[in-house]
Amino acid sequence: MRLKNVPGAREAIAASDLVIKEPQELKGKWREFWNNGNEIHIEVGMGKGKFMMGMAKAHPDINYIGIEMYSSVLYRAVQKLELEPLENLKFILLDAKDIAEVFDRGEVDRIYLNFSDPWPKDRHAKRRLPSRQFLARFDQILKADGVIEFKTDNKDLFAFAEEEVEPAGWKILDITYDLHNDEKMVQGNIMTEYEEKFSSMGNPIYKYIIRR
Repeated sequence: MRLKNVPGAREAIAASDLVIKEPQELKGKWREFWNNGNEIHIEVGMGKGKFMMGMAKAHPDINYIGIEMYSSVLYRAVQKLELEPLENLKFILLDAKDIAEVFDRGEVDRIYLNFSDPWPKDRHAKRRLPSRQFLARFDQILKADGVIEFKTDNKDLFAFAEEEVEPAGWKILDITYDLHNDEKMVQGNIMTEYEEKFSSMGNPIYKYIIRR
C-alpha cells in the first residue's frame, strides 16, 4: 500500500541534494552529470529505495537513479539515503510516462521494474509498467543492447508481462517462475521490501530479463 499525505514530504524532497530537481534539463547530458563514464541503471517505481541502495552498495562502479512518482514514498527513500549516503545513487520524482522527457536515446544501460503496481482492471492495462505502451517508452531511452529486468510476486501481472514481450518487439533472455529457487537467476539478487515480505510468506517470485 502506498504511503499518503506524509507531512513535509514535498518540502523535504525539494530541499534534498539527493533528489535531482529539474531532470529534464539533463536529457542528453547524464554522462556529463556523473562525469565518470560508468553505466547508468535506473529503477522505475523504486518505492522506499531498498533495492536501489542495495545495488548501489554492491556495484559502486555503476551509476544508479531511482524514479518514484509518489512524494510520500520518495521521502522515505531520501530519509534512508541521508543516513547512509552513496555517491553513485540519486533520485527523481517523476511519473514514468514522462521518462522519455528526462533521458535521451541510448542514455540508459539497464532498467529495473520491481513489484510494479498491477493495475488489475483491464481498462488500466496500458498503465502497467511491463505493458507494450511502456516498453515503447523504455525503447526510446535504452541503449541498443540494454536490458529490462522485471520482478513480481503477482502471477497475473507476470503472465500479462510475458505476453506483452513479443508483440512489443522484445525477446526474453531469461525467465523464472521461482526466482529464489533458481540457482542461475538468483545469483546477485538484491531484494526489495515487497520481495522480502512475500518470499517470507512462501510466495514464489517471478522474474524475466528482456532485450529488443
